[in-house]
Parts: sequence; structure tokens; C-alpha cells
Amino acid sequence: MNVPERMRRVVVSSGSIDVVDSPTPTPASGEVLVRSVVSGVCGSDTHAAHGRHPFIALPYHPGHEVVGVVAARGADVGGLEAGGVEVGARVTVEPDLPCWRCKQCRGGNENLCENLQFFGCGYEQGGMADFFTIAADRVHVVPDELDYRAAALIEPLSTPVHAVRIAGDVRDKAVVILGAGTIGLLVLAVVRAYGARRVVVTDPLAAKRDRAVRLGADAALDAAAADVVTQARDALGESADVVFDCVAVESTVRSAVAIASKGGTVVVVGVPTGDVSIPLATIQDHQIRIQGSATYLPRDYAESIRLLAEGAVDVDEIVTAQVPLARVADAYALSSGGEHVKVLVGIHEDFQIS
Repeated sequence: MNVPERMRRVVVSSGSIDVVDSPTPTPASGEVLVRSVVSGVCGSDTHAAHGRHPFIALPYHPGHEVVGVVAARGADVGGLEAGGVEVGARVTVEPDLPCWRCKQCRGGNENLCENLQFFGCGYEQGGMADFFTIAADRVHVVPDELDYRAAALIEPLSTPVHAVRIAGDVRDKAVVILGAGTIGLLVLAVVRAYGARRVVVTDPLAAKRDRAVRLGADAALDAAAADVVTQARDALGESADVVFDCVAVESTVRSAVAIASKGGTVVVVGVPTGDVSIPLATIQDHQIRIQGSATYLPRDYAESIRLLAEGAVDVDEIVTAQVPLARVADAYALSSGGEHVKVLVGIHEDFQIS
């Protein structure tokens, strides 16, 4: 594969999202060079661009929901027969970059690495570039049955897969999902695939509530309603066994605790923009479990790929806008506007923007 000396890359600064010229990186030992094809805009990207992400400082290089093609391999990276990856393989990135030395990494919880770095989120490289380098053990081969649009959902779907897995078995359970953005709708797809008995979704926007119903929610409620807790319990016919908070602001955390009471589990999936106060007496007295959910592990990627390959996710309902790299600022604006679910940035001509 012909690799040019210079390339385009996106830099997000305070008040500016730019495509700049940059040297093409060279893979070090243990790394692969990937030619980017498509990258999604995440809610964390839009929060960071507005200075509201707790862990991403500006400027940063975005693109952690990236799919591409292996263009070259560094030393010590073999082919499939050696447990590596072939040049020309379509891959997606598992963007958490663990140290592999700390207690959490040694225990198989590398998503909780005590020295964690994150590709495309405050790291020196991101996938919204013509090329990037990354450790070969951070890429997953995309199966032939997934086109690029579906493959771009592997990373965002892995977050709900992980959250639902650590919540416990949801089969025959009553579930509430707070927030019908990308993550909330993908949580909906996962709990439906896993056999949840009844699922209620809340969101302040009617269009998002309508989409949630189309995607299998039994009811979709206005999150801004003063009696949303009562409505959610009425729609379930009981309290919730599990509530997934995909927004993570004070109002949703308090609603989640009230809906889950008693004996329920609240899983915080959304990235908070700040601290919140919680009704601790209720949590103690009603024996509510508050569970944080941080990214994913390789098993969650494997399950995400399986669910997408089996059609558990309606890709056309989730991917609602596609723009070329030259218009990346428009992609951020579309993603922030509330009308779209997942916005994809086409980087290479292999991704046909429709």
C-alpha cells in the first residue's frame, strides 16, 4: 500500500475544529499503521470541543470510533498465523491503551488501568486522520459481513455491551434507560437482544422518544416531565430491576435511584460533566446498587461484533448523518444539535458517503 509522507489530521482546539497537514507516522515495533476509512463523532468528542469533558483537555486529536485498513506493520508484528494481523485487513480500534503492568491490568481489567491512556481522547494521535499508528493488540479484525457503516458502530456498541454485562443478567427483567442518544439506543438494542421483559426509555426530545419506540422500547417518556418517575414505574408496572443512566446529570441520577427503588441497580453509563449529589439515605435504606461502567474489554468487542453481524442493531436508525473529513466541523455541529444519533466522518474514498 502506498503511504505518503504527509497526511491530513483533525485538531480540535478551543473554538476551532481544523484539518491540518501533518507528517505520516511510522509504526514502531509492535505497532501497525492504519489507513483510516471512517470515524464516528462521539458524545465525548462534542463535550470535549465545548470544554465540558472531565478527562480531555484542549487541543486534542479526535477519532476513537475508527475503522480502517492495515497499511503496514512494525517489527515484531506478524500475520494471522503468528497471532497478528495482515496488511490489508479491515480493522477497528479498541482505543483504551493500558500499561499492562498495574494491578488492574494484571487482573484482566485493563479498562481500569491505573495509568490508562486513550487513543483519540487526549492522546497524541486519533483516528480522524489519513493514517495513524497503534499497538497491534489494540485492533480487532472486522468480519466481511459488516460494511463500514456497521463496523463504525463496533466501538460505541461495546460500551453498552460492557454496561449490560456488569449490570447482571437482564433476561426477564424490567429495565429503564435514561437518554435516547447513541449510547441509550444501543443499550436498548443490547437489552432487547438479551431478553429484557419490559423496557422504558426517557428523553426530553420527542423525535428521540419516537426513535426509541421504533427500535423496541415498550414506552418512551418525556424526561422533563415532573412526574417522570411515576410514569416510568406505571409504564413498567413495577419498579425497575436495572436503570441505565446514559446522561449522568443530577436530575437523571436522582430519577434513576427513584425508579430503581427498592433493591434495584443503577448503572452510570454516561460521562458526567461534573459532580452530583445523590439521595444517599434512599440508596442505603432501599439497598440500591450504584454501578459505574467504564468503556469495555476485548470480550465486549467480540460480543459487539457478534450482535452487529446478527442484525441486533438497526444501523440505518443509528447512523443518521455522514460527512467528508473536509467538513469535520459540520460533523461536530450535527452531532451536537440533538437531531442526529450517530454522525460518521468519511476519511477515505472506500467509505461511500450517501
